[in-house]
Amino acid sequence: MFDIGWGELLVIGIVALIAIGPKELPTVLRTLGQYMAKIKRMANEFQGQFQEALREAELADLKKQAEDLHSSVTDFASYDPMADAEKATERVAEGAAGPRQRLRRHRPPRRPRSPTFPRPCRSRRRR
Repeated sequence: MFDIGWGELLVIGIVALIAIGPKELPTVLRTLGQYMAKIKRMANEFQGQFQEALREAELADLKKQAEDLHSSVTDFASYDPMADAEKATERVAEGAAGPRQRLRRHRPPRRPRSPTFPRPCRSRRRR
């Protein structure tokens, strides 16, 4: 956590001994230890709550995935390919019959050929 070596701890201890005094030093260190224990406990409790929230979020995601998988399996189990094929062929048959009838109805009448204008011969080449 803190990057403090033995030399730095020795300097801190000497300064504390001089500033606080030898008589009050044990009670100050005991109080400091108690505060550090409280801080550690609170940090561990916070970390535990955070981990629990993460587990609940992951559990909710897994539950949603399981429900999606279950619904897709039930949809696949109730799938009837023959019924779908019959519906498709009926649609194709209806669609194929419709345009033919429409074409027959809307076809323009043929004009009769006139005997005065003979049909041109296409086999000859013009030069």
